[in-house]
Order: sequence, then C-alpha cells, then structure tokens
Amino acid sequence: MALYSLGRSLFNGIFYGGYRIQVEGLENVPKEDGVLICSNHISYLDPPLVGASSGRTVHFMAKAELFEVPILKNILPKIHAFPVRRGMSDKQALRKGLELLRNGKAVGLFPEGTRSKTGEIGSGLAGAGFFAMKTDAKVIPCAIIGPFKLFRSVKIVYGPEIDFSELKERKASAKEATEKIMAEIRNLYEANKS
Repeated sequence: MALYSLGRSLFNGIFYGGYRIQVEGLENVPKEDGVLICSNHISYLDPPLVGASSGRTVHFMAKAELFEVPILKNILPKIHAFPVRRGMSDKQALRKGLELLRNGKAVGLFPEGTRSKTGEIGSGLAGAGFFAMKTDAKVIPCAIIGPFKLFRSVKIVYGPEIDFSELKERKASAKEATEKIMAEIRNLYEANKS
C-alpha cells in the first residue's frame, strides 16, 4: 500500500504540475463497495491518471508481458496490477477480477484492450461485460479527453453508474454488456470533449 500511495502522490504532482488535469464527476465513483471503472485508452498515462484521480485504490489488468520485465515484475503487484494474457480467454485473470470486485475492491479496465492510436474510441472486448454481468459491482464509465501534451489540458470525466438490470434479467451476453459500456463511454466523451 505504501508504494501505491507514493505513486499516487508522485503522479498527482506530475498531472497537476505538468498537465492541466481537470477531474469531473468524481461524485459518481462510490467510496466503497465493488466498482468497475471502464475507460477509453489513449496513453500509457491512463492507468496512473485513473488511479490518482478516482479516490480509490484501483486494481488494473496489465498485459502479462510486462510481468516478465525485470524491474516491472516486482513493482506491478505492489501497485495492485495483475496479469492478463491478451488475445485469449484468460480464466485466471477473470477469476482474479471477479474476486476483487466481489470483495468490494475497485478494478480499472480499458475495454478496448489496447491504446487508440487515433484517439477515436473503438469497440470493446467481452471482458468488461463479463464482470458487469457476473457481479453486483457498480460499473462507472470514464472518458479521458487528451491528448497528453505538457502544459495542455487533459480532462477525465466519471459518468453515472450504468444500469444493467434489463440485460441481467434477460441474460444478455457479455459482448452486449460491453457494447453498452462502450456506448456510455462514447456518450461521455462526446458530451465533454469541447
């Protein structure tokens, strides 16, 4: 926890010193209980931005290859990242995510699975919808509006909780739930990008 707190303080200094960070909708992020924060992905700085601004200790999935890098493999678990093998259904990562959410933790996901090179929001992978449908965690859409350029404004907006009651009632697919999440992220982005 000490390393996470230190990292949060460090990145807050970077974000508010080097960038003009604007945080909106923070009241939508529950202070406790399981929460799944789903955001678009435009930069390597997105995870620390969500972690530093959300007011929660956020656990992120990170690509498994990063856990093979000598320095990172020791640091990533200490800042609450856990590995996911991309391009396949990683049951171990899915179990870990479910466990965290069911135990009242905050999990951060970038449903697109990779950074957008154009800044446009793409389609999402089924993992986010899987967590939304399999847990009672609150799902909070998040839009990061950049680009990350020194001394330029970057906005991060947390939207209201997404209601999955109708999808759960009819046992919709994880893919359909993800599409709903991505639609909410796009709406949030479009409403706040100017």
